[in-house]
Parts: sequence; structure tokens; C-alpha cells
Amino acid sequence: MADAASINVRHLRKVYGDVVAVDDLTFAVPRGAVLGLLGGNGAGKTTTIAMLLGLLEPTAGEIEVLGVDIRRRRYAALPRMNFSSPYVDLPHRLTVRQNLAFYGRLYGVKDLKGRIAEIAEHMQVAPFLDRPTGKLSAGQKTRVALAKGLINRPEVLLLDEPTASLDPDTADWVRSYLKAYQNESGATILLASHNMGEVERLCDDVILLQAGRVFERGSPRELIERFGREDMEEVFLDMARGRGRGLESLKKGEAVQ
Repeated sequence: MADAASINVRHLRKVYGDVVAVDDLTFAVPRGAVLGLLGGNGAGKTTTIAMLLGLLEPTAGEIEVLGVDIRRRRYAALPRMNFSSPYVDLPHRLTVRQNLAFYGRLYGVKDLKGRIAEIAEHMQVAPFLDRPTGKLSAGQKTRVALAKGLINRPEVLLLDEPTASLDPDTADWVRSYLKAYQNESGATILLASHNMGEVERLCDDVILLQAGRVFERGSPRELIERFGREDMEEVFLDMARGRGRGLESLKKGEAVQ
């Protein structure tokens, strides 16, 4: 596996009974890069992220994050990683401050009080730090989830629909913040998103997943040119409707790497 990569995945496979959720997935993410993981519902994005975090045991394959074998030693890498998704609820009865404090202690954050104040200001959640998380709006919960995901200044950040439920202005601000964080920290980001404008803006590289396998891979600009389209929205629709080079490879049982 490549020494310069923060994330290395080789021949990853996850099977649930007769359902193959991820099928022979191989990719690497260089340090400091942003990789978009795209696909329709059931394509294997969330399953892949769960295996990267060590929450799901792969049926087969290898995963290394920051040089650590996740299948054998995930606790050596987890303090340097984090994850954010608006679809994973934080404890509703705890206040925002209590949630951030809990996860901050879990990750061993130094000067936790100062870090909570800093990230709350950055994520615009300071006005409701002492409100129960369950009493927040969907957009507020999304910002709190992002604050939780950044509490330990992760070297590897896994994001699942990071701007879901946010209004366009706030979503734009969050994308700018994530890009600035990545540029300043050198963090590696894996982003699963259905927002193709977000993908074009943030991602250096993109993997299109279909039925748990790689359909196509390239930079947003390369994919747009390869498909002969105007933007990633049209590229995504081509994949969804069964067009493109990747479809022929999938029919032949080959993965596009």
C-alpha cells in the first residue's frame, strides 16, 4: 500500500446474507486530499465509511488509516480520526456543551473548555450551547454534528452529507470552513454527498460507486470531460441511468480503479 496515503483500502468486501453491499473495493487517499465517495442509495457509501471507522467488520479485504490496520488495531488510529453525519443522533437529553465535552474527553482533547468555546464559535452553535440537543432544529443539529466531528482536530475526517438540512447560505459557509480547515491542517477528508456542487467545490478526486463497486474514478473535471457533460450533476445522472464506461466494466465483472 502507498506510504503517502492516509487511507488505504484493498479488495474490501462486505456481505449481508445474499446481499453484497461492498464488492472488491480498492482505493487510496493521499495525505491532505479530499476524496468524494458518490453513489445512489444502497451503493455502499455508508457501509464503506462504517468499515473505515471499524464499526463494521469487513467480510474480506484490508483497511489502513494513518498507517494503522483498522481490523486489528483501530484504537491506535481513532483518536486521530473523526466522523460527522446529520443522520447519526447525539444524545438528545444532553446539552450541546455536554455532548461536546463527552466526545472531547473521549478523544483526549487538551484544554477542552477552550476548544469547545472555539469550535462552537466557528460552527455558529455558541448561542445554544446549553440547550438540550434534542430541542434543536435539523440545521442546528447538523452544525453540532460538525462541531463534534472537528472537536479533536482530526487528521482524517469522514463526512456523510455534511451540509444536509442547512440553508444555502449556511451550507456555503460550512463548505468554506471545511476547505479552510483542510488547507490549514493538512487533514485528509473522505466526503459522501449527494450535493454535486459541493463535490465540485471540495473534492480533489471522486469515486463513483454503483452496487458496491467502482463505476468511475477521477477528478470532478476529468469525470465531466470523460462523460462529455457540463457538471457533476449530469455525470451522476448518467451513472444512475446506466451510461458511461464504468457500466461496461461492471457488466464484465471488472472493477474500475
